[in-house]
Amino acid sequence: MTLEEYILAHIDPEGDYLHELYRHTHLELLYPRMASGHLQGRILKMLTEMVQPKQVLEIGTYSGYSALCIAEGLPADGHLYTIEINDEQEHFTRPWLERSAYADKITMLIGDAMQLVPELGVTFDMAFIDADKRHYTDYYELVLKVLRPGGYILADNTLWDGHVVEEHVKESDQQTQGIMHFNDLVAADRRVEKVILPLRDGLTIIRKIED
Repeated sequence: MTLEEYILAHIDPEGDYLHELYRHTHLELLYPRMASGHLQGRILKMLTEMVQPKQVLEIGTYSGYSALCIAEGLPADGHLYTIEINDEQEHFTRPWLERSAYADKITMLIGDAMQLVPELGVTFDMAFIDADKRHYTDYYELVLKVLRPGGYILADNTLWDGHVVEEHVKESDQQTQGIMHFNDLVAADRRVEKVILPLRDGLTIIRKIED
């Protein structure tokens, strides 16, 4: 038994619906590794339960796995807005969200978060960023503007397969450059508290302390 198998055997199960979604993600979509999966999904649910947010923003829906885990942890009056920029993803993801037990807690929007978020007119208690790494700093600043003081940002993939500690990163590797720029920005940002969890590909938890 591997350490990962041991961990998964000693945490809450992901549930049949999420298991089927994860399986179909691998069968039908490119880059299935982008889906959160069992361990991170349970962490997202528990963090949501801890924060008890009324309004949550997700940037980067992909197959909907993380959205469902966040929605599972929402309070009775909580709601999640999840934004996916790839319109070709909608035909797969929307049915999985709408057939779920949390359909009434989720609004899926297709388009550019930079344009859509300001139009929502919502102040958020929590946000999950898991989209184009080249634009992480843009998403971060966008979210901070609509996040209440004391609210939380969860940013995924912030260790980026360990590439963030490489001495020489190619200029053409804009994904790695984007993550490194984001990490440096957050580390120096006095508006927030932050910690990086070495979970899967890195999960940064950020708490806004002032506007």
